[in-house]
Amino acid sequence: MIKKIAVLLVHGLIGWGLCGATIGIGRTVTTMDNTLIIHAIAAPVIFGLLSWLYFSKFHYTTPLQTAFIFLGIVMLMDAGVIAPFAEKSYAMFASLLGTWIPFALIFAATYVTGKAVKPG
Repeated sequence: MIKKIAVLLVHGLIGWGLCGATIGIGRTVTTMDNTLIIHAIAAPVIFGLLSWLYFSKFHYTTPLQTAFIFLGIVMLMDAGVIAPFAEKSYAMFASLLGTWIPFALIFAATYVTGKAVKPG
């Protein structure tokens, strides 16, 4: 059971970290508006690929459960780490493009990928 939880957490945290890197790098090379657009495109790609890896190799949870778990990890890390410590504000949660669209796309990419991958 602990191994299964760890596998889910690691996949979710890797996705969250890659999304954070997208924002971090984007902020240094382009405008914030462009960064948010790039992040909104990258987030479902990142989680689609991670979901494909997860469902191909492990498939411990259903697509719906996994989508909720991955999204929950991202939301908790954003609310518990990024907003209070990096941004020093919860204003990011007022941004549709910066937060809510990527959240919805992460959920959708994980769920759709999970439905498409046949356990093997």
